[in-house]
Amino acid sequence: MLNKKYIDKLIGIIKDEKLDAMFIAPSEDLEFLMGFSPHMDERFQGLFITKDGQLFYIVPKLNREEILDTLGNNGKVFDWGDGEGFLGVLAKSFEEYNLLYKTIGVNGTARAVNMLDIKTKLEVDLKNGKQILEELRIIKSGEEIEKLRVAAKMADDVFEQLVEFIKPGILERDIKDKIGELFMEMGADGLSFEPIVASGPNSSKPHYNKDSRVIEEKDIIILDFGCKYKGLCSDMSRTVFVGDISKEEKKIYDIVYRANEAAEKYVKEGVAAESVDKVARNIIKEEGHGEHFLNRVGHGIGYSVHEAPYIKGGNERKLQKGMAFSIEPGIYIPGKFGMRIEDIVVISEKGVEILNKAPKEIIVIK
Repeated sequence: MLNKKYIDKLIGIIKDEKLDAMFIAPSEDLEFLMGFSPHMDERFQGLFITKDGQLFYIVPKLNREEILDTLGNNGKVFDWGDGEGFLGVLAKSFEEYNLLYKTIGVNGTARAVNMLDIKTKLEVDLKNGKQILEELRIIKSGEEIEKLRVAAKMADDVFEQLVEFIKPGILERDIKDKIGELFMEMGADGLSFEPIVASGPNSSKPHYNKDSRVIEEKDIIILDFGCKYKGLCSDMSRTVFVGDISKEEKKIYDIVYRANEAAEKYVKEGVAAESVDKVARNIIKEEGHGEHFLNRVGHGIGYSVHEAPYIKGGNERKLQKGMAFSIEPGIYIPGKFGMRIEDIVVISEKGVEILNKAPKEIIVIK
């Protein structure tokens, strides 16, 4: 079902930004606005919304039926076949909607090769529309916040069961598979991203994406995972220790824990995003590990697992009621180990809420 409230809001922004239309390729953006996003492959497709409030969709023939079912009488559907290519159909639609030689915003998932063809062959001016679309959904409704709470609770429950599941001798892959299995049992729609299970020296790589290492005694494991629930995402990280923990590891963990807690306690409506980053970063710097803190402190979350607001240096944006974002300081020492603690925070009618309740104290798995 079309999200007409936000489509109308987007039309106003399109006008304010001096655009003639916005193009939204299959993505969380499209799911948010249209209530459905088809599987994205190499074939060009997506929704166009004009400054005059007209909607039309360019679709490969094999997806035509599902787009007609979704769009109904709210917009025209133009289809194209593999033998003809999409540019001819797109040119016809641009002529009909007076978009030739005009300026069109483009969302973040549009394929660059297609955009280059459109720009050169149809002579339109393309602009980055990613920020516009993120701004559209940066403030969550009460209903959306409740879905975030449910998704976060699922992540907490998965972590509780993972602590019982993890043991020496299993693969990182086994833990990843277990995460997906548990979320499905709980009624999640799916994963919000591919889980990160980084063990031993792999934990020093913040976005480690392999899964073949065997879990060993005295390993540190970073677990970073989340699910989708009714379109909204969860995302949490915890660091656990297998069998034992050294004095050095305890010291580093305490620094990360204090940085996480301090940043979360600092959050309130009206403070700048960059100042939250600074609170956590200063604690880690003062302990001599500034160079080992490689990432921003946080990112927004909602229909996408990473969206505005970004909790980072240089972002002067003031935090507002309805914003949801992560707080995830970490220390990553190359070749040795890394640690991260991540919660989702939301500024709601209740005040500042930490959605994740999973324990953050040191957990040694025996």
